[in-house]
Amino acid sequence: MNQEKIQWVENHMPKSEDKNLPVMSLEAVKKAREFHESIPGYKPTPLAKLNSMADYLGLKEVYVKDESYRFGLNAFKVLGGSFSMARYIAKKTGRDVSELPFNVLTSDALRKEFGQATFFTATDGNHGRGVAWAAHRLGQKAVVYMPKGSTKTRLQHILDEGAEATIEEENYDECVRMAADAASKVENGVVVQDTAWDGYEEIPSWIMQGYGTMAMEADEQLASYGCDRPTHVFIQAGVGSLAGAVQGYFANRYPDNPPTVVVVEAAPAACLYKGAKAADGTLRKVDGDMLTIMAGLACGEPNTISWDILKNHVKVFISAPDWASEKGMRMLAAPIKGDQQVVSGESGAAPFGTLASIMTADEYKDLREAIGLDENSKVLLFSTEGDTDPDRYKEIVWDGKNDHFFD
Repeated sequence: MNQEKIQWVENHMPKSEDKNLPVMSLEAVKKAREFHESIPGYKPTPLAKLNSMADYLGLKEVYVKDESYRFGLNAFKVLGGSFSMARYIAKKTGRDVSELPFNVLTSDALRKEFGQATFFTATDGNHGRGVAWAAHRLGQKAVVYMPKGSTKTRLQHILDEGAEATIEEENYDECVRMAADAASKVENGVVVQDTAWDGYEEIPSWIMQGYGTMAMEADEQLASYGCDRPTHVFIQAGVGSLAGAVQGYFANRYPDNPPTVVVVEAAPAACLYKGAKAADGTLRKVDGDMLTIMAGLACGEPNTISWDILKNHVKVFISAPDWASEKGMRMLAAPIKGDQQVVSGESGAAPFGTLASIMTADEYKDLREAIGLDENSKVLLFSTEGDTDPDRYKEIVWDGKNDHFFD
């Protein structure tokens, strides 16, 4: 059987004035980090150093940030939803977010002052669960629209947090429009979406800053391992908010010697890759059902803020088939002896599976050389979710199944 190949393109897009890079300034990320530290149960998620895997792949060092431990929610997304909601409440009450640690945000006095809002969002599961989790703790309402193909397990996780949630017969981008329309018809309705578009960029920028906590933690953890900076960062993208956040953080953190950043997308939804391939600097969109096991990456319309950051700084954009994610899931689940296991879900494992394929398959030699991967490379990756759908995880990792998901 002919296996679909990994597609890639070097970034030759014209550069802009980089006006969005300050969104991910170290000062902005530090505020997000301090807010997250105020939430009960906060602690940095582990950074696994995979020494044996690095040797096997012909790299100097490989690090995987394991977000399956984030606030007991099995995914990183709550970082963005919670911080953006805090920023929104701060703005509405005339405060700086630094004045609203979690215990103040959840106080009766602030609830009385702020009142009641309803936070609307569209999600495959992880972001919605994070928004629902934060809204519940803040005494606010949440309404979640889930795209076609979302699993009942992920729906139930959101319902369990007290939100209203439904699986629609539309793709992710249509669900975003549904959420925005519904919010416009409700008093104090607020869209909390990491997709930015013209006229809706403030909240997505706050979400990106929230994601920056994860990058800042990883940066500090690398230093504790004796790694002065990663030479390469592989990061997955749906709309590109996470990728823009991570790229933005490291570009600001190491302005004179930034890591080489590689963006990995799910092939059926590779809107950033398509934009990079066109090479004119204009974003491209993908529509249709975008059927992929990488549900968190099945987004066809780029975040405008992130796109600006990515086109100015990313080295290579990759379009990865489902098998690359499956490979990553299995390799991280069954590590080489001595290495730490990482339970990585479908969207979390795509960059690692792609990296492993690039380093071990001769057909990707040109890609390996274009990125500059060799025995001196120190590579950082982010496993953004654990087994958020345990049954599907077992089917992929244990049973080797995936075809029937889209029957």
